[in-house]
Amino acid sequence: MIKKTLLSALALFALSSLQTPALAQASSVDGISFDAYLEVLKARARAEGVSEATIQRMTSGLEPNDRVIRLDRGQPGRPTRRGYPAMAPYIATHVNSVRIAGGRSVYRNNRSTLKAVEARYGVPAEIIVAIFGHETSYGRIRGNFDLSRSLATLAWEGRRRDLFSNEFIALMKVADKGYSRSQLVGSYAGAFGNPQFLPSVYLRLAADGDGDGRANIFTNRADTFASIANYFRDAGWRTGQPWGVRAYVPRGFDVDAYKTKLKAQVCPRVHERHSQWKTVAEWRELGVQPQGPLPDDTLVSLFQPDGPGEPAWLLTGNYRVILEYNCSNYYAMSVGLLADEIVN
Repeated sequence: MIKKTLLSALALFALSSLQTPALAQASSVDGISFDAYLEVLKARARAEGVSEATIQRMTSGLEPNDRVIRLDRGQPGRPTRRGYPAMAPYIATHVNSVRIAGGRSVYRNNRSTLKAVEARYGVPAEIIVAIFGHETSYGRIRGNFDLSRSLATLAWEGRRRDLFSNEFIALMKVADKGYSRSQLVGSYAGAFGNPQFLPSVYLRLAADGDGDGRANIFTNRADTFASIANYFRDAGWRTGQPWGVRAYVPRGFDVDAYKTKLKAQVCPRVHERHSQWKTVAEWRELGVQPQGPLPDDTLVSLFQPDGPGEPAWLLTGNYRVILEYNCSNYYAMSVGLLADEIVN
């Protein structure tokens, strides 16, 4: 940890320093200058063992990126209405013929590697490929923001300083493994590589899929697949269980009568749309019939996103694992459905 005396000294320096024209449009929540705050980050990186050479090459010439701040502030806040956009149009756009064909091609051309990863981690190959497809269009779109500049900017701006300062330090540690600054590019918010991992996630879960001693999630398919699988295993994926299956809901069935009474601490509006957990056998007794194989003792929740008369699913705990990757029902449903199409 950085000593309070160092922080105080840097804060005094910030208050006394003049803003340059390049910094005129951006500002932090506490008035500290970017250059002063960058020194705080450098000092913390040194204290946590990052080499001086890495710190210098990753911070040389850094200045805040106004576009990154605008993009971050432009993200939608928590909705106040109870309505939700329809699921079907989103699925039609994200599980389309192009993405399905791309997934089948990746699956076919990397079958032996995927099967080896599946055997090692217990995560189905089609789920791995579906994540790869959704995150970066099978490696074609990974982002081109300088991660060092983006994360330093968001940490300095200060609205979510704890998150982004930690990710900046994690990025320095990733760079210390021998990655160049030109390689470390990605989304404006710091995600990078084929699976779009944040730096802290890379440090914790990136995996070496081909045994060369390196977890290269930029260009190495084996490492990409192993890293995604390792993430899912860590999040609690249950081997041999599907993410969910289509369900028949009888006419007039009152789904709202079985609404969950649990209040999720994370992403509450995502989880409030799911029913209570019941076994498959219990749902059968109520007239809800799974349209795919599920053991009677499997705990599942009922999800009918577009209302009565529209498609419904029985979701297992593995669906919740997909939500760990991106907490959105739209995302998780499209990943699951794409995975099903890839192997059909």
